[in-house]
Amino acid sequence: MWIAVTFLATIFQTLRTAAQARLRPDLSVNAASYVRYILGAPISITACAVVIWWSADGMPTIPTRFWFIVIGAGVAQIIATIALLTSFDRRDYAVGTVYAKTEVIQVAVFSAVIVGEPLRLWGWISVVAVLIGVVKLASPPGTPLRQIVHQRDRAAQAGVLAGAGFALASVGIRWASTSLGDHPALVRGLVTLAAMNTTQTIVNGIWIRIREPESIGIIFRHWKRTLPVGAMSVGGSASWAIAMSMETAAKVRSLGQLELLLTFLVSRAWLHQRHQRSEFAASGIVLIGILGVTLFG
Repeated sequence: MWIAVTFLATIFQTLRTAAQARLRPDLSVNAASYVRYILGAPISITACAVVIWWSADGMPTIPTRFWFIVIGAGVAQIIATIALLTSFDRRDYAVGTVYAKTEVIQVAVFSAVIVGEPLRLWGWISVVAVLIGVVKLASPPGTPLRQIVHQRDRAAQAGVLAGAGFALASVGIRWASTSLGDHPALVRGLVTLAAMNTTQTIVNGIWIRIREPESIGIIFRHWKRTLPVGAMSVGGSASWAIAMSMETAAKVRSLGQLELLLTFLVSRAWLHQRHQRSEFAASGIVLIGILGVTLFG
């Protein structure tokens, strides 16, 4: 079940990222990232209330540590989103994307250290394979891998920071969700998401209010374009949270790299774009790595 939910999350995330990128001409980096929180929070709270009302188990008992974990994860995701959009604004989009993909290995390390959910030996080997494959796929065609690795510009630095932030957020979501006891994964996932979105709306809202007070008005003025971002963000975030309520963050995020592989396949089959043999090899490595993490991690 977690595999299907993760696959759904990758679809929502792809659509949200594309819609969010289209907002950049009208919104700053901070405001474009804030859209997903200020519009997503009411939707996630409503969905949470409906699911709790429908569930026979009712509202989970929320321990104190849950709030500390959620706040930490929420802030990490805010920083990661801003860092990712910053990397896209720098001179080299591809470099930022490649370094953001280091999330795959970072989330495995953080899961082992923070939550105590290490992968088995073949799981670690598979995660490294996924990382190598996605880095190669995200690299500009014909660019040697060593040239990408040796980058020291702001795009690379922002990309690494984004990867770390997303990794910490994923581990935090998993940790917060498992702290809610034995309630159904759907309930635990949506409660975690609603709490996290609300926290992010408040924290990032204070920052926006101080630094860019005019941005909030722009967000609502362009509501026809910003609302879909909020809706797709909730769909993606809810799917990630529910999947990580069922399975470890390392496995879920590794499987989530299907997003890059699907983009590659669509460009080949639908857009008829030509690719090098090295890109097909990288796709194969990603697929093998994902299968390895899923089956043996």
